Amino acid sequence: MQFSIGVEYAFHSLFYLIDLPEHKTIGIKEIARLNGITESYLSKVFAKLRKAGICRSIAGANGGYKLAKKAEDISFWDVIEAIEGASWFFQCAEIRKKNIFVNDPSVFTDKCPCLIKVVMQEAEELMRNQLRAKSLRWLHEQVHKDFSVEKKKTIADWAKIL
Repeated sequence: MQFSIGVEYAFHSLFYLIDLPEHKTIGIKEIARLNGITESYLSKVFAKLRKAGICRSIAGANGGYKLAKKAEDISFWDVIEAIEGASWFFQCAEIRKKNIFVNDPSVFTDKCPCLIKVVMQEAEELMRNQLRAKSLRWLHEQVHKDFSVEKKKTIADWAKIL
């Protein structure tokens, strides 16, 4: 299992939307330049984030993006699901039904789930729950606490001039 680079782009970009003043937005061009990433791909990432209700876009010359809800209400899983989709990583193809030792494949019903699928989905659900337990606010607090006073001021000043 591997997440696309869009997941990383999303987290690093959303990080700087957390402390924006209410009336401010950041344009794709500025976010791309801030993180040294391509504007075209980042636009696709933000389209997915907007569709998922994580951020919203404001049109116009002074438009851009801002969070659609509080950072503490946006989990890591919300961001990943917005970018990657909601499907399970493990997709059971029920190949057990084709096994040469199976006389009657109709015995495999919902009452007799594939144990491999069950284990894989249990493991994935544990991972999803761990990612649901961490929010953008948590990320910001963990990273921001290690910033120097000077760096915090530079970021705050940058956000003010947008």
